[in-house]
Amino acid sequence: MRRLLAFADVVGRLTESLGQWLKWLVLFSSVISAFNALMRYTIHYSSNAWLEIQWYLFGGMVLLGASYTLKKNEHVRVDIVYANVSTRRQIGIDIFGFILFMLPATVIMAYLSWPIFYNSWHMSEVSSNAGGLIRWPVKILLPVGFFLLSLQGLSELIKRIAMITGHMKADLHYERPLQ
Repeated sequence: MRRLLAFADVVGRLTESLGQWLKWLVLFSSVISAFNALMRYTIHYSSNAWLEIQWYLFGGMVLLGASYTLKKNEHVRVDIVYANVSTRRQIGIDIFGFILFMLPATVIMAYLSWPIFYNSWHMSEVSSNAGGLIRWPVKILLPVGFFLLSLQGLSELIKRIAMITGHMKADLHYERPLQ
């Protein structure tokens, strides 16, 4: 179990550093959006490339940030059930969900999205919009994002098993969203 927890720790540190880096994408996307709007309304100049880079950055934030969200225990769940059960049951629900739903789905998505990226890269696919960008950089976010989410899911599964077997203190830090 010690080696598995060491693996989970390495994955967690990778995810944490990636999450810290991704926060800058939010700033870059906002600056590009503001710059694009300023140019469009002041000097009546716009470019599809500016719009597409915003979409690419947003895609990066979502696809690469999913593993960070999982690490922080902020992913979507059914609050009405999860919030009203004991910590031990929460851990059981997480283990069940990781094994039956999350990990199979993310592994399948990573596998199925690889040809989408590869074909785009192999064909040197370019956006059909005038002044558009090459497409493969955004398409590689699909398999990479789902691979990272699978890794973090495996890390979380290891930690939940360690919690339920007493090898690790149960610390889920779940806050119900304000509604």
